[in-house]
Amino acid sequence: MEEIIEGKDYSFPKEEEKTLEFWARIDAFQTQLKRSEGKPEYIFYDGPPFATGLPHYGHILAGTIKDVVTRFQTALGHHVTRRFGWDTHGLPVEYEIDQKLGIKTRDQVLEMGIDKYNDECLAIVMRYREQWRKVVSRVGRWIDFDNDYKTLDPSFMESVWWVFKQLVDKDLVYRGFKVMPYSTGCNTPLSNFEAGLNFKDVSDPAVMVSFPIEGDEHGAGLVAWTTTPWTLPSNLILCINAGFIYVKVKSKATGSVYIVTESRLSQLPTPKKGKTDAPKAEAVKVAETPAKGAAKKGDKKAVKEASEPAVDMSAYEVLAKYKGSDLVGKRYTPLFPYFTDYSKEAFKVVADNYVTDDAGTGVVHCAPAFGEDDYRVCLVNGVIVKGADLPNPVDANGCFTATVSDFQGRYVKEADKDIIAWVKANGRLVNSGSIMHSYPFCWRSETPLLYKAVPSWFVAVEKFKDRLLANNQQTYWVPDHVKDKRFHNWLENARDWSVSRSRFWGTPLPIWLSDDGEEMVVVGSIQELEELSGFKATNLHRHKIDHVTIPSKRGPEFGVLKRIEDVFDCWFESGSMPYAYIHYPFENQELFDRNFPGDFVAEGLDQTRGWFYTLMVLSTALFDKPAFKNLVCNGLVLAEDGKKMSKRLKNFPPVTDVLDEYGADALRLYLINSPVVRGEPLRFRKEGVFAVVKDVFLPWYNAYRFLVQNALRLEAEGFGKFSPLDLTTLQKSTNVLDRWINSATQSLVKFVKQEMEAYRLYTVVPFLLKFIDNLTNIYVRFNRKRLKGRTGEEDSRVALSTLYNVVLLTTCKTMAPFTPFFTEDLYQNLRKVDPSAEESIHYCEFPKVQGETDERIEQSVTRMITVIDLARNIRERHNKPLKTPLKEMVVVHPDKDFLDDISGKLGEYVQEELNVRSIVPCNDPLKYASLRAEPDFSSLGKRLGRAMGLVTKDVRSMSQADILAFEKSGSVTIAGHELTGGDIKVHRDFKAPDGVKKEDADAGGDGDVLVVLDLRPDDSLQEAGFAREIVNRIQKLRKKSGLEPTDSVEVYYKVVGAGSENDVLKRVFASQAAYIQETVGSSILPQEKLPAHAVVIANEQFSGVAGGSFSVTLAKPALSFAFDLLTELCSGNKEHAENISVVLLAKDPATLKSCKTVNVVIDGQGDYGLVAGKHFFLSVGEYCQRLSS
Repeated sequence: MEEIIEGKDYSFPKEEEKTLEFWARIDAFQTQLKRSEGKPEYIFYDGPPFATGLPHYGHILAGTIKDVVTRFQTALGHHVTRRFGWDTHGLPVEYEIDQKLGIKTRDQVLEMGIDKYNDECLAIVMRYREQWRKVVSRVGRWIDFDNDYKTLDPSFMESVWWVFKQLVDKDLVYRGFKVMPYSTGCNTPLSNFEAGLNFKDVSDPAVMVSFPIEGDEHGAGLVAWTTTPWTLPSNLILCINAGFIYVKVKSKATGSVYIVTESRLSQLPTPKKGKTDAPKAEAVKVAETPAKGAAKKGDKKAVKEASEPAVDMSAYEVLAKYKGSDLVGKRYTPLFPYFTDYSKEAFKVVADNYVTDDAGTGVVHCAPAFGEDDYRVCLVNGVIVKGADLPNPVDANGCFTATVSDFQGRYVKEADKDIIAWVKANGRLVNSGSIMHSYPFCWRSETPLLYKAVPSWFVAVEKFKDRLLANNQQTYWVPDHVKDKRFHNWLENARDWSVSRSRFWGTPLPIWLSDDGEEMVVVGSIQELEELSGFKATNLHRHKIDHVTIPSKRGPEFGVLKRIEDVFDCWFESGSMPYAYIHYPFENQELFDRNFPGDFVAEGLDQTRGWFYTLMVLSTALFDKPAFKNLVCNGLVLAEDGKKMSKRLKNFPPVTDVLDEYGADALRLYLINSPVVRGEPLRFRKEGVFAVVKDVFLPWYNAYRFLVQNALRLEAEGFGKFSPLDLTTLQKSTNVLDRWINSATQSLVKFVKQEMEAYRLYTVVPFLLKFIDNLTNIYVRFNRKRLKGRTGEEDSRVALSTLYNVVLLTTCKTMAPFTPFFTEDLYQNLRKVDPSAEESIHYCEFPKVQGETDERIEQSVTRMITVIDLARNIRERHNKPLKTPLKEMVVVHPDKDFLDDISGKLGEYVQEELNVRSIVPCNDPLKYASLRAEPDFSSLGKRLGRAMGLVTKDVRSMSQADILAFEKSGSVTIAGHELTGGDIKVHRDFKAPDGVKKEDADAGGDGDVLVVLDLRPDDSLQEAGFAREIVNRIQKLRKKSGLEPTDSVEVYYKVVGAGSENDVLKRVFASQAAYIQETVGSSILPQEKLPAHAVVIANEQFSGVAGGSFSVTLAKPALSFAFDLLTELCSGNKEHAENISVVLLAKDPATLKSCKTVNVVIDGQGDYGLVAGKHFFLSVGEYCQRLSS
């Protein structure tokens, strides 16, 4: 292994760039794919994004989830093809071109030419391809851009044709009129799920209009309420509920007579006497507004008015009451004169149960072209004929046609005010005001949607809705509530899907129709088109095939069949992706048949009504199967303020800035370890990414660096190069922390594999992070002496091999799918000591569980960590710093095994960490504590409901004996409910032992273990406390001098000045020399032993320890000589002995390290053989040790 830099100098972004270069150099991704060929396939479907925009955090999140899962599955032994996909058709592209060219109407496109328009679309669809590739690659995602798929590829489009033809053959396609959400900005209908993407709170007019009943003796008019006055010119019928009671009332102020349902009488206005104008109503606010009604007219189903002041009932005289059924069939005077040719069938009262009395007046005005229920009711009552033209005076741009002559050319929403004025001028306005409600807008053009009847081709989803629900149950979702609630509810309310769009840039519907509409051919392939028409298509876009005709099978006299003008909804294309991206069924039949449904998909929560839905619809219709087996659904990434990320508002940091500052691994881990992976929203914080670097990667890196430094130390000290011991040897280690970390590593591998196979990424990362925390703060921290070689070379190799083999290498392989860059960087250095290691960590198999786990030692160490934390908290509360030694700590717990561990093999670590002299185990829970039981409200609240109060009371009244019995048995029945371990929390409140003052002891507990610290001062412990302070000063001087932990130095001290305080310091240096030397890893020597030839590194004087002052000198190890033996070697000639020392001092000390003997020849004086450790020593410390022994 090579030496590495300090953590503070390690640049994660720059090192990631180097890793990218390494991957490119070895062609890592393609090599991995080739190496896994022939292994079981794992089929991953990548949802295609639009290439007309740049990638954002939502894309990076979904891409990271996909990358983590597919890397993991590859490591498990699968072959995972990963091809990037592009959604290249549809409104997003056309809208950009319309904006660029100033196109506002369909006619402008036709004037320009579809070929030129489509060429413009083609020119921008891959505009940001390279930026996508750069960002996606930079975040570490391995996916094939060179072999990508695009929805504009002829092979993809041909498979889409095949899918559609299959649906036609199954009688699942029909043509009809349907009232649909319609975008006037994009001149096309939208699917129901598209219509739900962009709701806004808006203010709309709310009016009541009178429709006089023909022949009524009082001249009464039925009063209808609407929030879409623009639909009034198209009114054909009024609809009431036959089961309601309606009242005819007369205004005492104006004499006007109205009919409304009795329960809504209070909504009529109260005009002042003598005023005949329709009164203005105040604006009201509506909290929730279903999409369809809001867009259609805001009557029955659209909105619920906010509570308004009740009408003054004395202002109206009740003339009559009717059953709703009594009003059915009555005719009324049309409001507008535009559709009088419908007079025979229209302008009458009908009844339907969709009319409710929770809003409006109980009377709904119906315009069949602008509401689903309107269309249905008019159809049922014979006002219109199915398939025939509708009274629809609104064009594709949302403007009135010549049919509505008074408002011709006006955009309907803008015409509302003038229509209200017209109604008022004609004496039909009863009341006017405004209403705030939630209204759907086009997700592309930001224009308000209209609900409008359009001719369209539909997939008859409602025919197989039951199969959709059944197939959904065969899928596995994370989180599951999205599947069981949100997606299930969407499927349960699924409607027939309009798949055609009156647009230009898309896959054309492969339908050829005769002029008389009697003959239709649906083409399912390029070959079939050639066979039918004689034209061989190489490009299936409109401008390449619209001219193609098919001869009529009925004969030449019937002419030819021409292709209809529509193209597919781009959601139909993306829903066809599992078949089209591999050109099924024209290619890859065996691959598809063996591996369908696919194994895995992942996208955001919004795709429950988008891609997830269309995948499920088409796979169910085609194969009666779900399209996928497993699905991870992430939540939305929001700006830090909780709002949607907006380039205009600049409320989020650019992706590239975060990558350049903190690196991709930190961003990946931040996103994965957040609520967003559980389908919840995430408020993105740049500081959160930094926290990952600080709290995860730097400690991990420091543990790795500590390993490298000490592995290199072995070689530097002459013990040979580090080579890790084999796993079998390591598992035989008797060291308790080795056994613990070995077991914990196996538990980690087992847990991660189990959770990753269940796609629960959100449980994996916290477990991994806790493991890394324990690795750095427990194993490395508590094992420093062993790792540094202070317990002997053999023990050091065992500890270093454990850290290398079981911990760092296994951790890297386990974390590789999550943090591909950092693990690769560490692995490339770690593998240098293993000639058989793979070239890249991403070629390695996922670690296997090897050996048995030791649950007892894992639990004991976990409890040990708790004990340490509790004791530290007690020290802090009483201002007792760790440098102050304490005499005794009592650990109270009923588990005898744990008490044996904490006072035995784990005891030395706890004592050293907490600076206590002894640990006293105690299994009597009542000796130091009184027990108190509390119910766990989080686990019991939902389960017990109203019984929670009674159970709480009984749990809190449990006696000490009751609690002990519960702890022993693990369950108890209270108020008829069985409660188990996690349902009750047992608190141990400290009770000072007899004879001990309250201030002399304190305790802390976590409901499981209780720690009692003796806080009484003990003079016999003072010198040990001062020794810790001396160690602290020496360590700080080492750090200040820039020394590495592996740098060898000798420490010289001198107590400065005279006095009793300095006498104490002298005693401390003398009595605690062994502790100080062992802790700092260097010889501790009096200043007078510092040789003149020593190289001094640093010197500093300290005060404030034991009330005295002392100086510390750090020096490189200096050669020392046993001059008595050296003089004896020289036959008593001291001059010769001095000359020999001069010769040795001139040599490089490094060359002497491995020498057992050294020959020195001095001209004219002789040839001398010096023995290391007898005549000369590599340090003063060694020499002094020899003298003392």
